[in-house]
Amino acid sequence: MSELKGIPVVAEASRARSGEKYLTPHGFTAVRDGIKTPRSGDSARGMSKGQRLPAWLRARAPTGAGFHQVRALVRQHRLATVCEEAHCPNIGECWNAGTATIMLMGAVCTRACRFCSVDTGNPRGWLDAEEPENAARTVELMKLRYVVLTSVDRDDLPDGGAAHYAACVRAIKRRNPGTAVEALTPDFCGVLTDVSTVVDSGIEVFAQNIETVRRLTHPVRDARAGYEQTLAVLAHAKRHRPTVLTKSSLMLGLGETDAEIEATLGDLRAAGVDLVTLGQYLRPTLNHLPVERFVTPAEFDRYRERALARGFLECVSGPLVRSSYRAEQALNRNNAGLDNTRLASEKKAV
Repeated sequence: MSELKGIPVVAEASRARSGEKYLTPHGFTAVRDGIKTPRSGDSARGMSKGQRLPAWLRARAPTGAGFHQVRALVRQHRLATVCEEAHCPNIGECWNAGTATIMLMGAVCTRACRFCSVDTGNPRGWLDAEEPENAARTVELMKLRYVVLTSVDRDDLPDGGAAHYAACVRAIKRRNPGTAVEALTPDFCGVLTDVSTVVDSGIEVFAQNIETVRRLTHPVRDARAGYEQTLAVLAHAKRHRPTVLTKSSLMLGLGETDAEIEATLGDLRAAGVDLVTLGQYLRPTLNHLPVERFVTPAEFDRYRERALARGFLECVSGPLVRSSYRAEQALNRNNAGLDNTRLASEKKAV
């Protein structure tokens, strides 16, 4: 085991535990799960180690032929998926349906948001030049009609990775002209010319997540992110190309109030956002922020009604909803097929 500035560095990523630094195959260091292990008595206060999940949040373990087929394709083409990197609870459901959210520009983010389990570090400009064609081939092999592309934040790149992101979209469109593309992007540090680069690449949906209410933006998000910055990015995308649908997502259960949720929905609509998703925050590791409350399925239905009343084209709202959950159904106006009332009653019967 080597050291960097006196901190032990695990030589192999597969051996690193949550919160440990490790050396990536590309020669830079990263922190497993994004947040360093706290020192004894540090941020461990208030950790809910014995906290039990409500029945409606217990997703099935990922299995099935479809799941294994998608995983094999992802491995073969060296693609990172947010499904895996962010420990998404819907990975089994989505992958068995033959869909996946592809994460571009590697699996190491330059930011360290306290809700997110993606590894953090400084890739120092590294990019996979073959990624655009690899992504396009994978979309073709999976026969996707709708694909969500997301990425880590790449503050180490002059344009935040916008040109590479756009190259991936164009490659997918060349090989799969009938496939709709949703881009769930970084905020590009608020540089609007970089936002335009992605919006002009041929996408149908542009998404940037607000994540939480204004009051909780810090400490929930990295200091380089910002509530107003996200709103400005979304507003610019809509102004720049009005035919592109804009989308954002809000996690609940971090201590926000109903009034703050209402205010955030209002701010998103004022920025021209068309689609919004609401889901339960789930703590990925004990080094991350604790869950303050579990929002009930009935509450998610109520929040959806409030969002639709504000004029959103759709609000997909439910305990296990994530920003890219059933994204291809966003305009079906049926909560992407979710029935929160039945979900609650079925889990009670278990």
